[in-house]
Amino acid sequence: MKALLLTNEYPPNVYGGAGMHVAELSRQLRNLVSLEVRAFGDQHEEAPAWLVRGYPAPADQRTGDDRLRPAWDAFARSLAMAADPSDADLVHCHTWYTHLGGLLVQHANSVPLVITVHSLEPLRPWKREQLGGGYDLSSWVERSALESADAVIAVSRGTRDDVLRHFAVKPERVHVIHNGIDAEFFALDPATDALERHGIDPGRPYVLFVGRITHQKGIVHLVRAIGRLDPEIGVVLAAGQPDTPELAAEVEASVTAAQRERPNVVWIPEMLSREEIRQLYSHAAIFVCPSVYEPFGITNLEAMACERPVVATAVGGIPEVVVDGETGLLVPVAFNPDEPMSPADPAQLASDLAAAINALMADPARRARMGAAGRRRAVKEFSWSSIATQTAALYGTLRGAASIPPP
Repeated sequence: MKALLLTNEYPPNVYGGAGMHVAELSRQLRNLVSLEVRAFGDQHEEAPAWLVRGYPAPADQRTGDDRLRPAWDAFARSLAMAADPSDADLVHCHTWYTHLGGLLVQHANSVPLVITVHSLEPLRPWKREQLGGGYDLSSWVERSALESADAVIAVSRGTRDDVLRHFAVKPERVHVIHNGIDAEFFALDPATDALERHGIDPGRPYVLFVGRITHQKGIVHLVRAIGRLDPEIGVVLAAGQPDTPELAAEVEASVTAAQRERPNVVWIPEMLSREEIRQLYSHAAIFVCPSVYEPFGITNLEAMACERPVVATAVGGIPEVVVDGETGLLVPVAFNPDEPMSPADPAQLASDLAAAINALMADPARRARMGAAGRRRAVKEFSWSSIATQTAALYGTLRGAASIPPP
């Protein structure tokens, strides 16, 4: 069997959990099927039954609204991906950026279409601030692809429920295959050079956030919680790539204000290597995930593999990863019924995050037990080899079974 994977992120161009998912899945999947990966960029790798091809940005992309540029760029690259000949038995897409390409391959080649859902546009309404009318385009192509797909892979049971609630997809077509972890790489790292380089005192306990500056990741709620933390607790925010200048300015102002009161607040705005992030996990007392929307939450799994306890919001797929009271503490979130994915009481959320952090920080023995339990769970339940095997098995059920809807 041969599979064609379409993705916007692929090494070395990885900036989020979806990109890490594709990188790790393809590394294991190539042992089970013939595989071709088409990605945004200029990558090129070739070996028996293995090909990676990069597709650069179009040379001339004119638009009257810069916020539309990401959507036109994605559609142009998707068209280029689909136009190149393929002899694959199926096409498998990751994120809306490549959904148009998947639909075109499905129709042009009469092969099954598989979509892995890493997030859903209806649950990210704040993206309109960043994309303008591009949000309508991303929402349209996502709906078209999901409702045409022969199989939808949800990275959590919570995500499966979201797919069925928001899209006209038959339940039997939606399969749960979790994200995974490279537990050999993500393990305790005693080195401290990355901490020292970024001005972090390895001898002082700190809580860690790793993620993009977006409403989805909830960094604003963690920053608001800083003033409620025990003054001895340090805070390290490895946060960059803001969705909008306005959100960047809001976070910068809040962090700067916190730093005036607490010199032990460190903000690292640049992208870090996996090795640097592993060091940050390894020396943190607690990892914090304050997301308001999280289909899975791969950073929680990375932290657990590094034996760190987690304080996280009880949203999306997070409760399927973080076991409350065993590998960390979960903080409930009440949402505003009139504003999807907007906390009804942001002040209460910040207070609850701070209370959970303070309670866990005050109990080192409990933190150690949770960290050890988290490592065991990550290794046992979320190996990439198992996830690749499940994915290849799903492929096997679809071979030659494309169900292309009539035009």
